[in-house]
This record gives sequence, structure tokens and C-alpha cells, in this order.
Amino acid sequence: MLPASARLRKSSEISAVMKSGTRFSAKLVVLHVTSGSTEQSKVAFAVGKNVGNSVIRHRVTRQLRHIVTPVLPRFPTGSHVVVRALPAAATATFTQLTENLEFALTKVPKS
Repeated sequence: MLPASARLRKSSEISAVMKSGTRFSAKLVVLHVTSGSTEQSKVAFAVGKNVGNSVIRHRVTRQLRHIVTPVLPRFPTGSHVVVRALPAAATATFTQLTENLEFALTKVPKS
């Protein structure tokens, strides 16, 4: 489970990360990353209606949350991250989502 202290909650913060953050994309997900002002990295998930209906969107969000939790320390310290699901994520398996997120994460600079 993703701890509450590791979540971006305000829509203004999430939209700021998506607008000004650096994008790192893969086939199924896009990572928007900015340096934040906190000591701990914070994450939010953006799964829009283009992914599917409510059931599918929530399933994809749960899967992404489960994938991101163990890799959170690999993001730069204090960074703000928005994980945006692309429409193809609706039909992807958990393994495919994991591989895509790992691929996008390899592009993120460590500092």
C-alpha cells in the first residue's frame, strides 16, 4: 500500500507536475516528474476516461499503485511524480504494466 505521506493529493499540484514536469513515456504509461520541495517523493495517478469505464480505470489505478509502491525509492529524492495511464493500459496485463513502468523509470535521471 502506498503510504499517505507519499501521495500527491491536491489537483493544483498534480496539474502543475503534468504541465511543467519532464515526461518519460513508454507504450502504456507516461511519467511526469518534477523536483519537489519535500524530502520524500510523492506520487499521483491519472487514469482518464479514455482508458475505459469506471471499473477498468480503477483496476488500472490499483495495479499501478501496486507496481509503484516498491519502486518509489528509485525516484529522485523529493520528486513529485504523476503516473498517467494511456488507453492501451486498459487491456494490458499486470506484467506488461510492470515492464512499461520499469522501462519509463530507467529514463528518469537519478539526481
